[in-house]
Amino acid sequence: MKMRLRVVKNGSSMYTGAYDIVDAESFGKAYEDTWCKLQQRQMLAETSIGALMEHLDSGVLDQLSGAHITLDRV
Repeated sequence: MKMRLRVVKNGSSMYTGAYDIVDAESFGKAYEDTWCKLQQRQMLAETSIGALMEHLDSGVLDQLSGAHITLDRV
C-alpha cells in the first residue's frame, strides 16, 4: 500500500516521501531511503570537507533526535 513517511521536528518538516510498503523489507527500505536523503542534505549543507568529516557519523542521528516519524496512507 502507498504510504507517506514524514519526519517532523519542532513543527518543521524535515522530510516527506511516498513509498509502497507491503512488508517488513519494504518498510525497512523506506526508512533507509529517508536516512540517505537526510544524510545527502546534510552533506550538501556543509561548508568544508573538514566539517563534513566531523559530522558525517552522527549528523543524521543528531537531526532525528527528538523528531517525530509518522506514516499515513496516501
